[in-house]
Amino acid sequence: MNTRFEDRTDAGERLAAVLTQFRERPDAIILGLARGGIPIAAAAAKALYLPLGAVLVRKLGIPGHDETAYGALAWSQGRVVRLLNRPLVTRILEQGVRREWLDQVENRERAELLRRVGRYPGTGHDLTGRTVLLLDDGLATGATMRAAAEAVRAGGAAQVVAAAPVGSLEAEAAVLTVCDAVLCLHLPGKFRAVGSFYRHFEQLTDDEAISLLRQ
Repeated sequence: MNTRFEDRTDAGERLAAVLTQFRERPDAIILGLARGGIPIAAAAAKALYLPLGAVLVRKLGIPGHDETAYGALAWSQGRVVRLLNRPLVTRILEQGVRREWLDQVENRERAELLRRVGRYPGTGHDLTGRTVLLLDDGLATGATMRAAAEAVRAGGAAQVVAAAPVGSLEAEAAVLTVCDAVLCLHLPGKFRAVGSFYRHFEQLTDDEAISLLRQ
């Protein structure tokens, strides 16, 4: 299999091809992690004839090393779900990162999460008893996917399946602790940045993500 994806739509279509057991299932719904997971989810939902929605998530990045997450926030059922990698937090505090710096990161990301709540459609689905497929464009640390899984569990989901085109082995293992199943099309032994597995990986805007959800 070609392990480089043309763009997020291509990746979503390829994910749909291995999720056919969920095609037209009346209890199933696909939720994309906003923003990067929404084009993935939109393409998969279209191919599988399933309803589409979104989970609002924000990564909590280590100050000075923003790509490395020490936790994540997700929005569900009118509240913020917070997930922390506590061993990592302890380690970075011991290495000189100050607690107030982490508080600043969380306050900023919480404000951005709440800003999106009023704008994004597809975040208010009743998930009680449903099978929820959570789709993102990649699993680097798994922090945002884990937060999303906790959020939809809190919303009453009966089964949670996480899927992404590419992921690290560590992220897959971490996500599996909170999901019923995890599917990654590509699990490279040496993981690079998620964007390195795509030919086109432009940052999505709010307007583009919202447009896909409204379609």
